[in-house]
Amino acid sequence: MRIIVEEHPTILDVSELLRPEKSFADKELGKFRDYTVDDTDPLKERVRRTYKLMHTNQTVEFVQGRHQDWLKFDHFKANIREALEKLNDLVDESDPDLDLPNIVHAFQTAERAREEHPELDWLHLTGLIHDLGKVMAFYGEPQWAVVGDTFPVGCQWGESIVYREDSFDENVDGANPKYNTKNGMYKPKCGLAGLTMSWGHDEFLYRVLVHNKSTLPEQALQMIRYHSFYPWHSGGDYSHLTTEKDEVTKQWVLMFNRYDLYTKCTKIPDLEALWPYYQSLIDKYIPGELEW
Repeated sequence: MRIIVEEHPTILDVSELLRPEKSFADKELGKFRDYTVDDTDPLKERVRRTYKLMHTNQTVEFVQGRHQDWLKFDHFKANIREALEKLNDLVDESDPDLDLPNIVHAFQTAERAREEHPELDWLHLTGLIHDLGKVMAFYGEPQWAVVGDTFPVGCQWGESIVYREDSFDENVDGANPKYNTKNGMYKPKCGLAGLTMSWGHDEFLYRVLVHNKSTLPEQALQMIRYHSFYPWHSGGDYSHLTTEKDEVTKQWVLMFNRYDLYTKCTKIPDLEALWPYYQSLIDKYIPGELEW
C-alpha cells in the first residue's frame, strides 16, 4: 500500500520555491540552466546537440516503441544501490550546470532535502534516486532518450521548451495534423496522467517503482515522474491539458526542484559515510532486487 501524505511539509509559495538560500548556491541564480548558444563552449555545444537529437527523434511512434521495449522490465535485475553505483560512470550530456558523475548529484540532492526536512525520510530517498532511470544509458539507449527536459508528444510543443525556436524542425510529428495542433491527440484538461511524455529517465523510473511495488508515497512518485517537465512546472505551458489536481502535484515538484537544481555544485559529499543511512531507507521503501 502506498503511503499518502495529506499535508504539505511547508507553506508552498511558488515565488519562494525557486529561490535557494545563498549558502547552497555555488553561483548566481541566473547562471543555472543557461541554454544560450555558444559554439566556442564545448559544454554548451554538447548540451545543444543532445537537445537537437531529442527534439528531432522524440515522436509519438518513437515513444510507443520505447514503452513496448522497456516496460517489459526484462533488461536487467539490480537492487537500488547497484543501480545507483552505475551512475558513477554517467555524466549527463544535457546538463549545462554540472559536469560530474550523476551519483554525486544524487547525494547532493538527497542531503539538501534531508537538511531542510529531516522528518521526511521518503523525501531524502526520493532525492537520492530521482535520476536513477538514467541507467538506461548503459543498456543501449542514447542519452537524448534518457536525459534532459521532458514534454508531451502528440501535440504542439510548448513555447518554453529549450531551443524551441529551431530544434524541432526535423521532427516528423510537426507535419502530422493528428499531432501538430494545440491539443493534438489529447482532450482538453485530460490531466498529466493522460499525457504521453517524451521518453526519458523520469517516466522509466516511475514505471519501475510502480512495477516493483515501492511503498514510496504518491507525492514522491509524482516528483520523480515530472521533475524534468520544466515547460509545465516552470515554463507555464500545457495548462490547457492539466487539471486542478495537477496544480497540487506542481507544488510538490517545485519544492523538489529546489533540491534537484540548486544543489548542483563542485562540493562532493562523503558517499561512503552516507550509505548506511540511505541503505536503511532503501530497505524500508524499495527493498531487494528490482526488475528493470
